Amino acid sequence: MSIEVKNITHVYSEGLPHESVALDDVSFCAADGQMVGIIGHTGSGKSTLLQHLNGLLKPKSGQIIVDGTDITSSGVTLRDIRCKVGLVFQYPEYQLFEETVAKDVAYGPANLGLSEEETDGRVREAIKLVGLDYDHVKNSSPFDLSGGQKRRVAIAGVIAMKPEVLILDEPTAGLNPKAHSDILQMVREIHSKENNITILVSHNMNDIAKISDKVLVIDHGHIVMDGTPAEVFSREEELKAMGLALPDSREIVSRLRKAGMDIEGHCLTIDEAAEGIEAAMRKRTKK
Repeated sequence: MSIEVKNITHVYSEGLPHESVALDDVSFCAADGQMVGIIGHTGSGKSTLLQHLNGLLKPKSGQIIVDGTDITSSGVTLRDIRCKVGLVFQYPEYQLFEETVAKDVAYGPANLGLSEEETDGRVREAIKLVGLDYDHVKNSSPFDLSGGQKRRVAIAGVIAMKPEVLILDEPTAGLNPKAHSDILQMVREIHSKENNITILVSHNMNDIAKISDKVLVIDHGHIVMDGTPAEVFSREEELKAMGLALPDSREIVSRLRKAGMDIEGHCLTIDEAAEGIEAAMRKRTKK
């Protein structure tokens, strides 16, 4: 399984006075099993790009090839593509609508024409995968759950479709620190269990640095960086010029380096930064 985006361009309100180019000649690829992080300032084109990946939007030009199928070509059955590519919008809990958690999670699989037995199996598995107790929540109204639990149920509804690509648009937005941490850990566990392509959009650089194999940076509709977290976050001045921050640990280490401390390593996480600072302090004491 892979996704290959080739030179796509998308224009909103084309031909009208408020015409806007949202994506301009965008290309990238995501390989099987990769966790891809996408960052960019508000309005850079992140959400527009995501909506192209399962056919919700059509590009003005270019190709999007999912598992060998060009989903921009005529005659493609988008229903089949959307079974392979699951998209979780920002604040997905606003899309909950059924009277019980089990019915809400079952909605997608049931519409695939699966048997009642297979649908039930998928619902149980998905609810467990997002860290909820099936027997405890199955008959509960999703609207009676906490914010973090609602989001888990909404994500379970997509997971139950068994997508080969899972796309998450700001999955931790608006959550308290504990729920934020829990949802991020849940994303990691789902990715590990399903071994799918996971594409994560976030404004939280700590999250992106912690879990991504690959990072894309979008600026004014262009992909301006494409590399590992270490490669992308080493380009400090360029990121800051675009209004983007560094991961907290990298920012701390950057300031210490400017103050003269010889700290080695990429220091993308707090643990890496602590090790680097400790090693630098030991070198100082030996001199």
